[in-house]
Amino acid sequence: MVSHGPLLERLLAGEFVCAVSDEAAFKRLQDDALREAFDAYLRPLNRRLATNDDQSVYFLAWRQLDDAAREQLTRQLSDTVHSLLPLLEWLQLVQEALGRDSVPAPGDVLKPGELQAKSEDNPSLRERIERVAGDSFFGSQSDQLDAQLKQVFKRLKEHGYLLQPHAERQVYLVTGKVEYLLDIVRFIRDEERLPVVEDADTQEMLL
Repeated sequence: MVSHGPLLERLLAGEFVCAVSDEAAFKRLQDDALREAFDAYLRPLNRRLATNDDQSVYFLAWRQLDDAAREQLTRQLSDTVHSLLPLLEWLQLVQEALGRDSVPAPGDVLKPGELQAKSEDNPSLRERIERVAGDSFFGSQSDQLDAQLKQVFKRLKEHGYLLQPHAERQVYLVTGKVEYLLDIVRFIRDEERLPVVEDADTQEMLL
């Protein structure tokens, strides 16, 4: 397992691995024998390798929900729910602004400059971008469109939803973590006892 140490450390740190974020690691994790070896190694840590329904992204999950795991999972869920509405609004906004048939999917290319050009002569779109960017999750305090978009893309990159292949170019790739986010929305929607996100219209458009 020594050769896989760096990948294990990244997963233990909470990273999501998909074909966009790390194609080589993603292909390695598709090997049944390696996944079994990972699970055997992670068992004493009460962790396991998990994936979404489409097997397009890998991450670590708890094996058993003891008190410590439940406490950490509660914090993680709280953080996710806190970011859920602004992220869903952003996905819908990008879909509409770029005239796409669906929300951004893993591998899709997004450019802040393209969104800025689409928004400059569209007061409604500019207002929505300002509202989303000003949410506490994104944290923009600027009234300038380019600065708002820059902050949004920065935060999406920090949280693993976007990958910037070249630091000097304002070109981003959507990662598989977006699909994980949408899986959470579907789970919340389908579980009546969970607090469904307030913007039901946004959910229906995305799903």
